[in-house]
Amino acid sequence: MKKRIAILGSTGSIGTQTLEVISQNPDRFEVEVLTANNNLKLLIEQAKFFHPNVVVISNSCHYDELKDALKDEPVKVYAGREALNQVVEMDTIDVVVTAMVGYSGLIPTCNAIKAGKNIALANKETMVVAGEIINRLAIENRINIYPVDSEHSAIFQCLVGEFNNEIEKIYLTASGGPFRGFSMEQLANVTKADALKHPNWDMGAKITIDSASLMNKGFEVIEAKWLFGLKPEQIDVIVHPQSIIHSIVQFRDGSMKAQMGLPDMKLPIQYAMNFPDRLPSTFKRFNFIDYPQLTFEQPNTKNFRNLALAFEALNRGGNMPCILNAANEVVVHAFLTDRISFLRMPEIIEKTMEKASFVKNPDLDDYILSDKEVRIMTSALIKKLATQ
Repeated sequence: MKKRIAILGSTGSIGTQTLEVISQNPDRFEVEVLTANNNLKLLIEQAKFFHPNVVVISNSCHYDELKDALKDEPVKVYAGREALNQVVEMDTIDVVVTAMVGYSGLIPTCNAIKAGKNIALANKETMVVAGEIINRLAIENRINIYPVDSEHSAIFQCLVGEFNNEIEKIYLTASGGPFRGFSMEQLANVTKADALKHPNWDMGAKITIDSASLMNKGFEVIEAKWLFGLKPEQIDVIVHPQSIIHSIVQFRDGSMKAQMGLPDMKLPIQYAMNFPDRLPSTFKRFNFIDYPQLTFEQPNTKNFRNLALAFEALNRGGNMPCILNAANEVVVHAFLTDRISFLRMPEIIEKTMEKASFVKNPDLDDYILSDKEVRIMTSALIKKLATQ
């Protein structure tokens, strides 16, 4: 039987690539639900091509136009955040691909798990903010979480057949982004346009900025702790500019496994949706002759402070990763709208982490309150800087 797929965030980078995978495997997958926030035009195109059962536009302002555009299609149309939170509970969904950006993916992911849906997880912020709760819900509802991030998919693939063998350490690889090797003086002058030019990956604006600042790698460190049950000292980051080795597992006997391939998110997406089977693909193959050198170096956490802040949040635990995430979402938006500089981002995040209310053993309500508090606090800090 075909797996029926719900894609949360179908108009983003991961969402569109997920639809490419589905279109290449029509005998394996079919689209059940598509959701988007604001990209009305693309959502309409996707709905007309894939004929899902349901489409949801989070921004209710677009509902009438969406409804009218799809009036001749056999599709149910809904709008609003609550509709998004509820649609994942549909009985006709087999797998939910969480491709939304940021904190917004938390509640629909929780609801999907409670409804017994397996998760193909691309929304790393869900695990960053509330990894302990997500893991508990997954166990209680007997569902599987399959990582879509290339680094976590790599770890997951290396662990297949090794689940009874103790992990000594994992290495998450990072390209280093567009500013690898930059001095503080150089970083002080980088622009939004500079930061959006990732050397290896084609991603949305928010995650591209996170990659440039190494916050994305910091989030992946926190996510890895929850996905693989690791201690902070078991997780290391290594800069690998070619992005061929996607991550490495080191076992207690000293042996290491690495997952390799060209940078292409469609491979981990396909693997997550069809695990444990590997499907044939037309993806471009890696050729060692094209890459005579694979190089590695330590990340510079002095110049790229966000990675150090992520490790700090992980070590403190509680709601601190939630604080980190909320502050980061606000400062990235401010940077993308030309209100703060690149180096101001970690500075403001660190100040917010110092001031925000710390909760050692948070529940979901605490996370929701922390997210709201931190966004207000971070916005106030940005506004204050603008007046200085």
